Amino acid sequence: MRTSANLYLSMLLVCALAAVTSRQTAGQPPSQSDAVSAAVKTVDQAIDRIIAREREEVTTIERFRPLVETYIQDMKPDPSMGSIPSGDHYLLGQADLSNGVVDHSLLGSKKGVLDSLNPLAHVGGAFTSPHSPEVFLRMIFADTKGFDRQSYQFDYVRREFVGDVRCVVFDVTPLPGTGKGRFTGRIWAEDQTFAIVRFNGMDTPIAEKNGFNLHFDSWRLNVQPNLWVPAYIFSQDSGHERSQAGVIRFKAQTRLWGYNLKNSGGHEEFTAVAPTPAPHSGAALLDPEPQAKEGTPVDAEREWQRQAENNVLNSLERAGFLAPHGAADKTMEIVVNNLEVTNNLDIQPDVQCRVLLTGTLEMFSIGHTIVLSRGLIDVLPDEASLATMLAQELADILLSKPSTDHWGFNDTTKVSAADALSHFTFKDSPAQIQQANQKALQLLKNSPYKDKLASPGLFLKQLNEDSKALPALINPHLGNSIYLANQLISLAPNLDPKKLEQIAALPIGARLKVDPWTDQVEMINAKPVRIQSVREKMPFEITPFEPHLTRFNNNN
Repeated sequence: MRTSANLYLSMLLVCALAAVTSRQTAGQPPSQSDAVSAAVKTVDQAIDRIIAREREEVTTIERFRPLVETYIQDMKPDPSMGSIPSGDHYLLGQADLSNGVVDHSLLGSKKGVLDSLNPLAHVGGAFTSPHSPEVFLRMIFADTKGFDRQSYQFDYVRREFVGDVRCVVFDVTPLPGTGKGRFTGRIWAEDQTFAIVRFNGMDTPIAEKNGFNLHFDSWRLNVQPNLWVPAYIFSQDSGHERSQAGVIRFKAQTRLWGYNLKNSGGHEEFTAVAPTPAPHSGAALLDPEPQAKEGTPVDAEREWQRQAENNVLNSLERAGFLAPHGAADKTMEIVVNNLEVTNNLDIQPDVQCRVLLTGTLEMFSIGHTIVLSRGLIDVLPDEASLATMLAQELADILLSKPSTDHWGFNDTTKVSAADALSHFTFKDSPAQIQQANQKALQLLKNSPYKDKLASPGLFLKQLNEDSKALPALINPHLGNSIYLANQLISLAPNLDPKKLEQIAALPIGARLKVDPWTDQVEMINAKPVRIQSVREKMPFEITPFEPHLTRFNNNN
């Protein structure tokens, strides 16, 4: 069997080598990855290269301090839906991979009795116990103790494309007597430098009744030349019985981003700043019109408010909480423009939109900027529901709000990621939210979405239905919770989970994808899927990840 696998892989690698030769014939110089790929002609050589490449990855990734978000849903059996959430937990921290520790919580909450109910607390995970940080590291690396031939058996499976990336696939099994905490499962390694891009399995040995094993599916993205970084991890336990905690069922999503935070916040090269051209003739000096006008006190006040707004936005972006302005923001700004035009509004300066990178459902406005969280945008079922959220914050901008003057001083917004959530707050009072809601309803009734308000009403019904089971998801950390407007809820039909055509809310992660290196956010271009069963509706629920892998391209 091993001989036939060697022969099969050798034939495929010869084809790859022929492709490299073809590139050279066409006048394109071979890349470093081409040279590595051409040197690997057998299964054994591929295994050696994967082991060496993983060792390089561990050393490289340890230099970074990305933000790490884990959202967990406890699950319970349901006769109609299969399983549904019965509780949830939200964890947000900053990794310190150089020390093998991910215990720097950004939420500022102290551990207490309720932490024992957190599924990851039973693992002694990096977020819940500083005594066993290696549990988290096993989820972003196959094995930090020693991923080598002395500890593992590698069985070649096949070659396949994962997205646009061609990979070699191996089953990996710990050898007897090599100790606990070894990975068992399947790995996918791209076939140019042989970096592992995905691994799926669990740690061994299998836990006893009072133990705990975490099944996980870990993905890496190619964010720079020859650099693949951990980005997504899906974890699940479908029903492990513990004598102390009963049967444990949960699903969890872990996301990592902010690998390049030191270069975020709108930095630019000196060469990008063009000097103001000098007058080309003496005639311009005789122009009787003034070249610049002094601003009025009102102009000065507006400029100060804008400066305060920009200070806050830049600070949140540097800390890794706010995505740089991009395509997703422009989509939201089109919807805001629809609301403004149909309501004869001329707001100056223009209203802009930004995406908060966290997964909790929240929104707020600062100055003339509307901020919606990634988690909120992900679960909105349609444009009318998005317009409803934006209308709430647009109304907030139109109404008088407390002054943001104090953020105009630059020193007041110089905070680290660790302090940002405790330093900033944009939560409105209940009276302000109620007042903004009344104004938002007026805006919506005059907008292109006036005949589609049953959909956001249905979304609010679903949110209200699931609020008791998902308190961590709907708990904002910087802004406001989603307001349950009774006027909109009354416009919605009855909530019926058994109706396939009734999509009240989407699963988590349905709309946006985040570049973990640049923190840039893009809308997911996926074809609509026809729901075949009520179990596929999954409003506000966690699902596995299935990213479309691509290789880094400087043009992008």
